[in-house]
Amino acid sequence: MEEEEQMRTFTVDEAQRLLPVLDSLLQRAQAAAAVGAAREHALQALSQAIFLSGGLRVDLAEVARLKGEHNAAVSQAKDALEEISSIGVEVRDLMTGLLEFPFQLDEDIVMLCWLQGEAKITAWHTAEAGWDERQPLDDRFSGGERPQ
Repeated sequence: MEEEEQMRTFTVDEAQRLLPVLDSLLQRAQAAAAVGAAREHALQALSQAIFLSGGLRVDLAEVARLKGEHNAAVSQAKDALEEISSIGVEVRDLMTGLLEFPFQLDEDIVMLCWLQGEAKITAWHTAEAGWDERQPLDDRFSGGERPQ
């Protein structure tokens, strides 16, 4: 598979050193996503109220403000997620802060798993498996050197 050969991989130490930066980016994306969701909800509630009232008077400035804040928040969240992706890390679940780091284990690419709030990376799973099938790191993951 060409794609796997070109995929950036991390050592456990490299991934561990990135956690503070990634946590900050995750927090930025999560905050922006929360604002975006709140503004979207406000816009939907306004739309529902207009529909139910048969066309009540609309504060166009308020609608424009909500739309602008929604669009800005969505853009901020996307930017933070794209920055994480450009590092080579996969965001599996934004709201829980689940990240995966590709790791070269012998001939296979496996995923190191980190959940926001954890002090360090302690688990992994195969690329085909998911979070529920994670396993603790073992001696094969130790050492900061990259396999040749």
